[in-house]
Amino acid sequence: MKISAIKELLDAEIVCGEEFLDHEVYSACGSDMMSDVLAYVKDQGVLLTGLVNSQVIRTAEMMDMVCIVFVRSKRPTEEMVELANEMGIALLCSPKRMYEACGKLYMSGLTGNGEHHE
Repeated sequence: MKISAIKELLDAEIVCGEEFLDHEVYSACGSDMMSDVLAYVKDQGVLLTGLVNSQVIRTAEMMDMVCIVFVRSKRPTEEMVELANEMGIALLCSPKRMYEACGKLYMSGLTGNGEHHE
């Protein structure tokens, strides 16, 4: 699924990384606990979170994620936007809650941890 499709599905606004909208991602995860993301997440292209601090950007970069979607209309700080730009990570903001956002992406074929959804 392209990041542009995620943007549309989640009624999201792109904050930075517009040049990555055509980038393909194959899986996603949703968490507000970066320790869980570090411990349990493998091969995820997209992180959905309501946590707003620079650790989110650093965690995504360590896990080779290419897109972060902030749910519940949360907005990244300028420092976070600068960091994401430096690391080549797209940032999106969605008014959807975590549960709905993850559900919409899953039902549209974006899975977690390499599983395949029919």
